[in-house]
Amino acid sequence: MENTMKAVGFQQSLPIEEPESLIDVELPIPTPRGRDILVEVKAVSVNPVDTKVRKRAKPRTQEVKILGWDAAGIVREIGSEVSLFQPGDEVWYAGSLDRPGTNSEFHLVDERIVGRKPRSLSFAQSAALPLTAITAWELLFERFCIVPGKQVSEQAMVVIGASGGVGSILVQLLKRLTSLTVIGTASRPETRQWVLSLGAHNVIAHNRPLSEEIRNAALQPVTHVASLTHSDQHYEQIVEILAPFGKLGIIDDPPALDVTLLKRKSIALHWELMFTRPLFQTDDMIAQHRILCEVAELVDSGVIRTTMREHFGTINADNLKRAHAVIESGRSIGKIVLEGF
Repeated sequence: MENTMKAVGFQQSLPIEEPESLIDVELPIPTPRGRDILVEVKAVSVNPVDTKVRKRAKPRTQEVKILGWDAAGIVREIGSEVSLFQPGDEVWYAGSLDRPGTNSEFHLVDERIVGRKPRSLSFAQSAALPLTAITAWELLFERFCIVPGKQVSEQAMVVIGASGGVGSILVQLLKRLTSLTVIGTASRPETRQWVLSLGAHNVIAHNRPLSEEIRNAALQPVTHVASLTHSDQHYEQIVEILAPFGKLGIIDDPPALDVTLLKRKSIALHWELMFTRPLFQTDDMIAQHRILCEVAELVDSGVIRTTMREHFGTINADNLKRAHAVIESGRSIGKIVLEGF
């Protein structure tokens, strides 16, 4: 193995149109220690967090900050305390915010947040899923405490931004693993069709008042709302459509929310950030290993399908700039994947 690797990063926060917003670099290949594994990265996908960090983070002078969190690849070396994987294993994972990203030929990651890659998917198809699958799973089954199963239920969930990365897997998990009525939101014919193809029972428009859309469709009382994008813009409408004692889950970054609006209906507010476990090295950090392995089984048994929508070619600065631009436009559907160096 050579001593250096290709990577893509940035040295200053710039608009994505700027030539230096993302740059190709060569860096030393890191060495795994403790519970870290060294993964040869075969494919990555791009998430909104990539663009947010690029726009907000300020790398130290001369430092190149590597972005990227989703990855699928092959274990090449393991640390002295690793017990879950061996060199040669095919894996997928979403990394941690406080470590270098996956836009590099080789990447260090703690084994406790890594899962076995689905056997039935290519590396590119697999790379689309880890971050969004963990986010959706934790929101549904840990934050909302929804019990999997097909028992009779009068509950319904509205998924705002259902055609995006998290929404595309959340809709599938809801439809396949629970008895809730799944109501996605979309504003264009192509996004509406995508959400229906994933299994949503109904699709309503989020560019119209949600309360009117729910009323016109004669949908049952909404017990849960998963707000995945523009939560501040939809917030008052969310409070209006939620039934008393309803639950609201948020994953984006609204500048401010007036929580007193939730009081009258005793609505519960839940934040979901899938990076919390690795950031704080929580005692249950290995839960993300188990979630990814469970999702891999669901994929291989045909219950869940990849949310890869577009393949942008090899992993380099130019192709990643294209992907960031699409994400920032707010018009992406499913996930954008890049593969190989």
